[in-house]
Amino acid sequence: MPTTVVPLRFAALPLIAAGVLLTAGCTIDAKDARPQHRTFPFSGTTLNVVAHGTPTDLVPVDRRDVRVTRWFVHKPGSSPHAHWRLTGHTLDIDAGCTGLALCDVRFQVDVPRGVRVLRNGRATKLTGGH
Repeated sequence: MPTTVVPLRFAALPLIAAGVLLTAGCTIDAKDARPQHRTFPFSGTTLNVVAHGTPTDLVPVDRRDVRVTRWFVHKPGSSPHAHWRLTGHTLDIDAGCTGLALCDVRFQVDVPRGVRVLRNGRATKLTGGH
């Protein structure tokens, strides 16, 4: 019985095609998520925002506290994780998922005007405005 040898690069094509078909139409966008809000008392002059690479708008506003809005959506089958906490002068925000990893997230941080804002310990410009 003759044996056919298929080069590895061609043998993987059906698997790649199947993966593309499975993920087609499975896009997910945080803009479709219901916003969640959390407010943190803040009395400092500098705020360090650690967002772990998550898209985050930093907005100067007329308020005394820090308000975080999160848009987070994930598909069934993903294992979501999320946290937001202010410890001292560091705001630590993160969200994402593992597993099928079909999720999307974005944050907006409303910061009192006049507060110096750092992103991961480095000076940054505030984006947006109300």
